[in-house]
Amino acid sequence: MSITNILLVIVVLVAAIGTIVYYIKKKEKEPVEEEIVKEDKTYDLEQMQDFVKKRLDEITKVNLYDIGLSEEELKRRKNKKYELKKALKGCTYGDVNDKKYVKELIFDLLSQEYGINETNISKAIPFDVPSLLTAQDKFDILLYAYKKEFGYEALTELIKKYDLAVLKYMEGDTKPSYVITAQEIEDIYEKENLQLSFSDKLSIVVQRIYQHYKGYSSIDEVRDMNIDGVSGGVSGLPESFLSQVAQTSDTDYLTQISEHRVPRACDSIWIFFQGKSIRLAFLSFGTEAELKRVCQNIYKYNNPGQLSDTNGYKINEMKDGSRVVVVRPSFSETWAFFVRKFDVKRATLEQLITVPGKEDAISLLKFLVKGARIIALTGEQGSGKTTMLMGMIENIYETMNIRVQEVAFELHLRKIYPTRNILSFRETDTISGQEGLDVQKKTDGSVNIIGEVATDPVASWMIQAAQVASKFTLFTHHAKTFPNLVTALRNSMLRTGVFKDEKTAEEQVVQVLNFDIHLVKDFRGRRYIERVTECIPLESKNEYTFDYRKEKTLEGKINKFFDNATHYFTKITNNDLYTYRNILEYVDGKYVITNPISDENIAAMRLNMSEEDLDEFDKFLNEHWGIKPQSLEYAEETETKPRRGRKPKTITE
Repeated sequence: MSITNILLVIVVLVAAIGTIVYYIKKKEKEPVEEEIVKEDKTYDLEQMQDFVKKRLDEITKVNLYDIGLSEEELKRRKNKKYELKKALKGCTYGDVNDKKYVKELIFDLLSQEYGINETNISKAIPFDVPSLLTAQDKFDILLYAYKKEFGYEALTELIKKYDLAVLKYMEGDTKPSYVITAQEIEDIYEKENLQLSFSDKLSIVVQRIYQHYKGYSSIDEVRDMNIDGVSGGVSGLPESFLSQVAQTSDTDYLTQISEHRVPRACDSIWIFFQGKSIRLAFLSFGTEAELKRVCQNIYKYNNPGQLSDTNGYKINEMKDGSRVVVVRPSFSETWAFFVRKFDVKRATLEQLITVPGKEDAISLLKFLVKGARIIALTGEQGSGKTTMLMGMIENIYETMNIRVQEVAFELHLRKIYPTRNILSFRETDTISGQEGLDVQKKTDGSVNIIGEVATDPVASWMIQAAQVASKFTLFTHHAKTFPNLVTALRNSMLRTGVFKDEKTAEEQVVQVLNFDIHLVKDFRGRRYIERVTECIPLESKNEYTFDYRKEKTLEGKINKFFDNATHYFTKITNNDLYTYRNILEYVDGKYVITNPISDENIAAMRLNMSEEDLDEFDKFLNEHWGIKPQSLEYAEETETKPRRGRKPKTITE
C-alpha cells in the first residue's frame, strides 16, 4: 500500500472518529439543556403556585383514618386540618390572622418540600438584578421592608417620607392629579438600597403566590394597611370599549392600546388616603379576568348572596369591619369594587381637631355631648364624619347605655369600648329598620346613634328615635347646608308617608334637631369643622295688637281692621318654623366662637351635666359670651317651662 493510500485511510478514520465524538457530545448535551429549561420553569411563580394549591388540597382532603396513625397523632393532624380549612376560608374574607397562618404554611412547604433556596429563588423574582425588577416588584419589596418596621402603618410611612400624596402633572395632562408613578417607586427603591436575607426574599415570594391564590391580587397587602380605603376598576378603558376602538382609523391610538400605554380597567387601582383619592399608576391586576376574580371574592363574608347580571351590585362588610361595595356589568360599565376601611382605634377629639382655636372647638363639642343634645354631623363623603362621631362618643357618660342603628356594621364601638353597654342593630333581608327600631326601644337604651342617614326610612327612624326612643341622638348626613339638612329630613318624612303636610313634617324635624356639626374636605385633602350650627324653633304668636274696637270713628275702625288683615296674611304667607345661627366657625385658618347658644339649649344642657362639667360649662359661657353662671335650680325651673314654638306632635307608631 502506498503512502498516499495510508494517509487517506487515516484522514477518513479521523473524520469518522470526529463525527462520532461530535454526535456523542451533542447527545450528552441535550439532556443537560432540557434539565436547565425544566429547572427554570420549576422555580417560577406559576409552577410554585400550582404546587402550593395541590399540597394544601391534599392536606385538607386526606382521610386521616386510612393512614394508620396513633391516637395522639390522629388528634394532632385533625386539629391541624381543621385550623387550615378554617384559615383558608377566613383569609378570603380579609382576616389578617388567617392570612398570616396560611402564608406561614406556604413558607414551610416551599422551603422544606419544594427545595427553594438562595440560588433558585431569583428565578421567581430577580432580586439580585434590579434592572429586571418591575415597578410592582420594587413596591412589594419596599412595602415588605416598611411593614417589618412599621406594621400596618407601612404605606402611610412610605407616602409621608417621600411626600407622595401631592398634586403632580402626568405626561400629556393639562391638570394636576394625585398619582404615584412607577418612576417614583423606582427612585425610592434605589434610594433605600435594601439588603434582603433569604428569609425576606422567600416571604415576598410567598406573598406573591398567596395574593393570586387566596388573596386580592395586587391590592392584597395594600388593603391591609391603615388607610381610608382602596378601589379598583374605576378608571381606564373598559373591555367592551376596546372592540369599538378597533374600528377606528386612529392607528396611533390603537398602537398605544395594544402596547398597554393607555390604561385599561384592570390597570385601575386607587387608594383613599387622608382625604385624598390617589391612583397607584404602577400597580395593575394584569387582566380583566383577575379584576373579575377579585370582585367575585372580596364581598363574600357571611354569604351575602350571588352577584349576578340581574343583581348587579353587593354592599357588605369584610371580616375586619371594612365596608365593601362591588358592581358588575351590565349594571356598571366594568367590574369594580370599593373598600372603605374604618379605623377602630380610640381616636379622641384632641387627636382629630388640630387647627388653631382647637381648645374652644373641643370644649364646645364635649359640652354638646355631655349636655345630651341631638346632633347631626354633616359633610361630603370622606370629610371625616364617622371618625368625628367616634371621637365624640368617648364623651358620653359611662352611665348611659348606647344603642346603634346601622345599615351595615361600620362603627364597631364595642371594639373601642369593650366595657361599655353598647349594642348595634342593622337591617337585614327579613328584619326591616323599623322593626329593628321597635326592638331597640325595649332595650334600655339612653343614647341612640345612627351611623348614616342616607335613605328616607333611616331618616324616619332618626326622627322617631329622637322623639321617643332615647335621651338624645347622634347621626351623620350628607347635607351641604343647614337648610338643606332640614329640607332633606322633612322630605324623607313626607316620602315615607309619616306625614302628608309639609309644615307639620318640618315642624317635627326642627323640634328634635338641636345642632349640626358640618365638616369639609378641601381640595388639598385637609379635613376640618367648617361650622357648628344651632337650630332655633321660632315662636308662634297669635295675638294681634291692633284692636279696632277701641276706635271711636268708623274710619279708625276700618284702618285697624286692615292693619290686622295685613298682619294676618303676612303671617300665613311667611310662616318660618325655625331660624339658625353658627356657634363656631372656621375663619382664616382657625376656629372662632361666634353667636351664643340659646337660653333653651343652655338650660337643657345644664340639667344633663355632672357637677364638675357644669362648672366648666358655666365658665365657658361666661368667658365667650358673658353669660353669668345660673344656678342649677334656675335651669331646672327653666326646663319645666313650655318650649317656645309649636307643641311637638308625636309620630304614631
